[in-house]
Amino acid sequence: MAAVVPITPVFIKEIQGVAVAFKAECVQPMGAFKLRGAWHRLTAIDPALRGKGVVAFSSGNHAQGVAWAARRLGMPATIVMPSDAPKSKRDGTLALGAEIVSYDRATESREEIAARLAEARGAVLVPSFDDPWVIEGQGSAGVEAAAQLTALGLGEVTQVVVPCGGGGLAAGLALALPGVRMTVVEPVGWDDMRRSLAAGRIEPVGESPPSTACDSLQTQRVSALTFDVLMRCRATGVAVSEAETRAAQRWAAETLRLVVEPGGAVALAAILAGKVAPVPGMLVLLSGGNVDRAAYAAVLADAA
Repeated sequence: MAAVVPITPVFIKEIQGVAVAFKAECVQPMGAFKLRGAWHRLTAIDPALRGKGVVAFSSGNHAQGVAWAARRLGMPATIVMPSDAPKSKRDGTLALGAEIVSYDRATESREEIAARLAEARGAVLVPSFDDPWVIEGQGSAGVEAAAQLTALGLGEVTQVVVPCGGGGLAAGLALALPGVRMTVVEPVGWDDMRRSLAAGRIEPVGESPPSTACDSLQTQRVSALTFDVLMRCRATGVAVSEAETRAAQRWAAETLRLVVEPGGAVALAAILAGKVAPVPGMLVLLSGGNVDRAAYAAVLADAA
């Protein structure tokens, strides 16, 4: 995969006197880790079937990952995106040559729309997290990071703190780094994986969840596939507030010189807010950097 998907840098910063490693997936060509799983899944499609294309559903990062991979492979891509998706992610998806089909996040099912389109066109459906190939591809970030920490003299990865929507990245990292302690982080009110792991069964997001800037983490229900992987590795979860997420975005800009989107900053937010204590060998994923420019400018201007 490294021959096509760039290896992203690791930044080391001390938090409470502990050296913590930050994996900057926000600097991928399309701004997020999602192209890892997309590339792994699309390259597994029989070349004889690639002409029919792929259909995916996403608020933006998986959309761009699939569009990026499809363009590299010469495949048509159709993405089902919510009508309220950030303009930057919508524009980025279009710029990569994908077709966008819009839907209402509150009243329509993106899964149903995508399934109908895929069946009608004979295309391959590429879920954002509920797919073994996608999960395995996301895990390549963990393989990279483990080698990078060793090369930097930090030893083995002991704990991973990772943003979580549907859990594809977290599950991939858990498989790539067996035995490592896993902590998933979600926005308050959208912390269904945290509650599911605590309860030992899948619990969907409740009715009328609060608004959140973390559009990439607004998954209504995690999949049995990702949940099972994270349950087996005894993962735990925490939730962070919108204010904590904004503070993490500012810290990333000021300290790491990185642009990190809200959903990509929640793992960092959990560390800075004291909800996850830093330990030697800790790896924190900065999973995406596709920001709305006006919203990001407001975050940087807010010192509260």
